[in-house]
Amino acid sequence: MSKVLLIDDDVELVDMLKEYLEQEKFEVNVAYDGEAGAAEALTGQYAIAVLDVMMPRLNGVDTLRRIRAKSSMPVVMLTAKGDDTDRIIGLELGADDYVPKPCSPREIAARIRAILRRASAENNEQSPYSPLAVGALSMWPEQRRATWNGKPLELTSSEFNLLEVLARNAGKPVSKQHLSEQGLGRPLARFDRNIDVHLSSIRQKIAALGSDKSCIQTVYRLGYQFIKE
Repeated sequence: MSKVLLIDDDVELVDMLKEYLEQEKFEVNVAYDGEAGAAEALTGQYAIAVLDVMMPRLNGVDTLRRIRAKSSMPVVMLTAKGDDTDRIIGLELGADDYVPKPCSPREIAARIRAILRRASAENNEQSPYSPLAVGALSMWPEQRRATWNGKPLELTSSEFNLLEVLARNAGKPVSKQHLSEQGLGRPLARFDRNIDVHLSSIRQKIAALGSDKSCIQTVYRLGYQFIKE
């Protein structure tokens, strides 16, 4: 049973989501404001959090920032329909996915399952003694751990998945459709820029570890490519 944390001040929506997720065999706990939600998320008890952007005491963006300062647990954000600003800021801060409101419990359950299924598959795929190594990058999928030139590379769950797909195909262009299916667990939607934002974040994190050039290149009309050094 996977434990889910819902962080949202909309009592009616939370009750509906909690009831549905429990019927789907998830264990669910609830926090009704950002302060309580961040504290609960950082207890380490949860497989994933679902976080609303608009909340009292501490909004969703600041709550995510507080979580990301100490944890890489998967986070799905709930944003107002059509509000690209909140969505992009959330992704840049390390959200793994987003769902625009109004949303159905079924869709949220599907997004949660996709993220957790991908993480579980990676955990069982490789021996802990056999890292995936390409140039300065080393990844241990079963531990969800990565380093760059021996320094810890702190990635969100979705960032880790996308970088792993690129690393396994190093030297070859990978389409955004393939990245979305293999890295995010869902088909690429029209006008979806999640992958672009996630990869921009990865580039920034690698640069912060001392890399003076981007190992991830955009390939015109094809997608992205991890450059072998």
